[in-house]
Formats: sequence, C-alpha cells, structure tokens
Amino acid sequence: MRDGAGRVLLARRGVQPFLGLWDTPGGFVEPGESLEECVRRELREEAGIEIEVGRLLATVPDTYGPSGDATVNAFYECRLLSGDARPDDDVAELRWFAPDELPAPEELAFECVRAALAAFSERSAG
Repeated sequence: MRDGAGRVLLARRGVQPFLGLWDTPGGFVEPGESLEECVRRELREEAGIEIEVGRLLATVPDTYGPSGDATVNAFYECRLLSGDARPDDDVAELRWFAPDELPAPEELAFECVRAALAAFSERSAG
C-alpha cells in the first residue's frame, strides 16, 4: 500500500500470532470475493481508508497460525483515495514508512511480508 509520497502503510499487530510486530494490512478472502475486492474491504475495515487496487507486487506462499495452515499471500500496490489511516481493534498502530525507513526483517510478522517488502524495495530502487 502506497500513498502519494510512495510510502508503505504497515500495521503493528494487536493480536497473536506475532503480537506487536509489523505486518501489512490485510486478511482472508471471503467466499465469492475477488482478491481486489478483499484488498479494498480489508483496508476499509483495518485502516478506515478507501483505495484503488493497482498492480500485483508479489504472491508469496507462507503458513499461518499454530497449526501452520498453508496460505498464498497476494501483495498489491494501491493508491490512497480517501480517509486518514486509523487502526481497527486488531491493529495496535498504523504507520506510513518511506522505502528507506522500513522496519528491520526481525520486526516483521511473517516471512511473506519480508519477501513482499523486499520486492517493493527493489522496485522502488529501480
């Protein structure tokens, strides 16, 4: 998620797993929902913002939860249309990061987030 200044919106997790670590806002696709619809809904729910879904940045396999359920995570570049990012109840904090100010890998909640931010950083540098 980028704003007009090319920054990335990250959410500090307010719930387990990885309570307190940085994550991308997002969640699970609902039945019958497209990936783009899911991205718009999740950012509305978790951050209170309206966005335009842009190009697909990365798809990254990972696992989630104590049972290690397999996931495929899709990361999109998005454009902020309206709203001021504010955290929902499962998010402790929202913050915009410039590409050169992203949290260290050990501060990120999931391996897929590390991979997506690495892809973002490569595209931002190129």
